[in-house]
Amino acid sequence: MSSAPPNPNNHPAAANAGGAGGSSPTFSPLYQQIKALITQSLQSGEWKPGELIPSEVELANRFKVSQGTVRKAIDELAAENLVVRKQGKGTFVSTHHEARAHFRFLRLMPDEGVPHYPESKFIEVKRMRAPADVARLLDLKSGDAVIFIKRVQSFDAVPTIVEELWLPGLTFKGLTAERLEEYKGPMYGLFESEFGTRMIRATEKIRAVCAAEGDAALLHIAVNTPLLASERVSFTYGDKPVELRRGLYLTERHHYHNELN
Repeated sequence: MSSAPPNPNNHPAAANAGGAGGSSPTFSPLYQQIKALITQSLQSGEWKPGELIPSEVELANRFKVSQGTVRKAIDELAAENLVVRKQGKGTFVSTHHEARAHFRFLRLMPDEGVPHYPESKFIEVKRMRAPADVARLLDLKSGDAVIFIKRVQSFDAVPTIVEELWLPGLTFKGLTAERLEEYKGPMYGLFESEFGTRMIRATEKIRAVCAAEGDAALLHIAVNTPLLASERVSFTYGDKPVELRRGLYLTERHHYHNELN
């Protein structure tokens, strides 16, 4: 025997979901509203990265919806890598410290052998005023403070990546060259644990370029060697941009790997 689905107009979880005052407000499906409420709890830090979140039954009671509605919301959060289900243990907040998360944003894979994280050598770390193009991509005002990082990443002692990063100065206040040097895990793990900033998604542009003199010297290659150039903007909760990363990849022994779903 099937019952009619809950009416989002009358549902407590829908209180803030409708349009204001219009004659034809739009309502999102109930599971989307629950997904938004769970995301708010993740964003506020109610459940920290790596922590177990309440069970589907507990969340259903909390939001006064069916367990199936909660399950559908969590399915989407898991598909977006915000949470991870562990068989027999429950659902956990995703964290950049998990081995499986290390390669979500690192797409350069070896042609042979097992993928592994590169070693970093920091060339420059400084606080500066945001150039206009950087400010635009990070949704800052031109001249706002940013942290600029330049590094070379090597696989098995072979320089393979030259990267330049810009981070909002306010969010990453206190980030220094010394802290970056002494931290041995992935950079996103440091951002998460010490600056409370978790990368949720990213947009990326990729094009082929020729190595300029300075980058060729850092990668120990000839000028005009073909490189893969990427420009990535990474976002945290609420679609807030928190990192601009421009990388040059040497693809003699590596390739850019992506899965299209």
